[in-house]
Amino acid sequence: MGRAGEGGAGGSTPPSLGAVEYVLLALIVLAIVAFVGAPLLRHEREPQTAGEERLVARVAELEARKESKYREIRDAELDRAAGKLSGADFESVDADLRREAIDILKELDAAEAELRKARAG
Repeated sequence: MGRAGEGGAGGSTPPSLGAVEYVLLALIVLAIVAFVGAPLLRHEREPQTAGEERLVARVAELEARKESKYREIRDAELDRAAGKLSGADFESVDADLRREAIDILKELDAAEAELRKARAG
């Protein structure tokens, strides 16, 4: 006599491999549809206008110039500390660099204000 659960009628059989494959395929298709469709369903703010994009680029450029100028100021301070610049030379270089940095900061403030205005209106 055979044991219970071994082959034969009356025992439950596991789902066929074909059914499992169909379920996996359906899940993969559902995941792809969700991935592709999600950006379409998001409610984001309106795309930037050309003028706004120009302002964003201008602000980014000025930020980069500001950081570069700050690096130049730090380098001059290090050169003075290392004895590569005399006190008088450092004073002249430092004054010029700081004046240029202030000009950049003023431009940056104006560009940021213009960008805020463009985004508000």
